[in-house]
Amino acid sequence: MDKSNTVTCTAPVNIAVIKYWGKRDEELILPINSSLSVTLHQDQLKTTTTVATSRSFQEDRIWLNGKEEDITHPRLQSCLREIRRLARKRSNDGDPALDSTCLSHKVHICSVNNFPTAAGLASSAAGFACLVYTLARVFGVEGELSDIARQGSGSACRSMYGGFVQWIMGQKDDGKDSLAQQVEPETHWPELRVLVLVASAERKPVGSTSGMQTSVQTSCLLKHRAESVVPGRMAEMIEAVRRKDFAAFAELTMKDSNQFHATCLDTYPPIFYLNSVSQQVINLVHRYNRHYGETRLAYTFDAGPNAVIYTLQQHVPEFVQAVEHFFPPETNRGQFIKGLPVKRVALSEELKQAVGLEPMPKGISYIISTKAGPGPRVVEDPTQHLLGSDGLPKKTLGCPAAQNGQSSTEQ
Repeated sequence: MDKSNTVTCTAPVNIAVIKYWGKRDEELILPINSSLSVTLHQDQLKTTTTVATSRSFQEDRIWLNGKEEDITHPRLQSCLREIRRLARKRSNDGDPALDSTCLSHKVHICSVNNFPTAAGLASSAAGFACLVYTLARVFGVEGELSDIARQGSGSACRSMYGGFVQWIMGQKDDGKDSLAQQVEPETHWPELRVLVLVASAERKPVGSTSGMQTSVQTSCLLKHRAESVVPGRMAEMIEAVRRKDFAAFAELTMKDSNQFHATCLDTYPPIFYLNSVSQQVINLVHRYNRHYGETRLAYTFDAGPNAVIYTLQQHVPEFVQAVEHFFPPETNRGQFIKGLPVKRVALSEELKQAVGLEPMPKGISYIISTKAGPGPRVVEDPTQHLLGSDGLPKKTLGCPAAQNGQSSTEQ
């Protein structure tokens, strides 16, 4: 193979606390409301993408989690087209730093997640953010990239930054003002912790894209939410984050999650993303908070049954113990808790009685313990490239075993 230009990057998952649901433009992926998310740490959850260009490549190709996929997918094509357009523009502007020879070359893309795809864990957000960030590095494109990532997957624009990120809905028809913006960096609130309670690693019954379309067409509540509720909540949430006011942050997070799922129920026919395990987690959180007379925990659910819990560092051990008690796992603790270590504590009888729920064995398959983290990163070590010197996925790839103990194929 001719010498290829190869770059590998990683990008994070983000979990929205003010939800994005509904588009005003399907093609450009322009939302009907602004949203706000927390970027999770890549030590626990990330997408890794390698992009190579070479004169010897016959066509653009892509492999996701070890399997070749259709590169003609419209959203992939949007991202490729936009990056190439910007690279050509820089080349035409005579930028001496740009190697214009690679502009005519085909690309090979290989991408892997270290978490289950399509299980309501924002895999498309991390995936498209990583794709756009890596392509930009390969083609020498700089500047604002969140609007390109948005055209791959709406929430991907928020994964272009670390910490606390807002996606400003914008007003323009061409979407140029629909961008992501960092509200605070990941270092802003070091005590904040995130626990992903994986209730199911199955595929979602109704994908986000089709679910949103139906909601926009049929839900009156969605229109009310976008116009009358979210603008005020966005301002309050930004303020709560800046002040590190956990009680305000938590209440807004739970109310917004509940309203998002209410709009799913208000969709016709209705969409059910939460299952009995999800509902039991909601009960556990409210009863736990009530027992202590203060808001120590917040839940949020995306388009799937997995709960994401926000809390402060000092409350993590007891809450994890409560999850183990009320959702007895079939695995040992080492397999049940992945990511940041959690120390074992005793659960008081008062708390068990105050919560008073019937245990649901095996309801939660495992917990990922993590925190806020940085935006996309370049991987400098060439041995970490997912594509070999022949431009094809390395044989060892299959799928990488993640720090959280399982490969995506096992999950």
